[in-house]
Amino acid sequence: MTTPGFPRGDEPIEPEPIDAEIVPAPDFTPSVRAPSFEEVTGYTEAGVPTFDHVRDKIEQRTATAIGSQELAEMGKEAAAADEAMAKRDEAAKNKLAEIRKSMGL
Repeated sequence: MTTPGFPRGDEPIEPEPIDAEIVPAPDFTPSVRAPSFEEVTGYTEAGVPTFDHVRDKIEQRTATAIGSQELAEMGKEAAAADEAMAKRDEAAKNKLAEIRKSMGL
């Protein structure tokens, strides 16, 4: 009887050696620094807004204006679609009433 892992039941199977390379450990010196006053507030110590702060405000206002315009236009389209659907429903209701009248109901 043979044992799993042993070819004839009494000799262990020698694993093949693994060819490996020693890799030096990376340098883990922290490269993170605390943000400056300007980076946090968007203003210099003298109270003058930074260029990045002004640019971000302009981009935000532009995006808000574009989004508002798109929502307003979608509102008009939605209102027009609702009005068309109401007209269609009214026409269907009138047609049904006409059919019932012609049948004597």
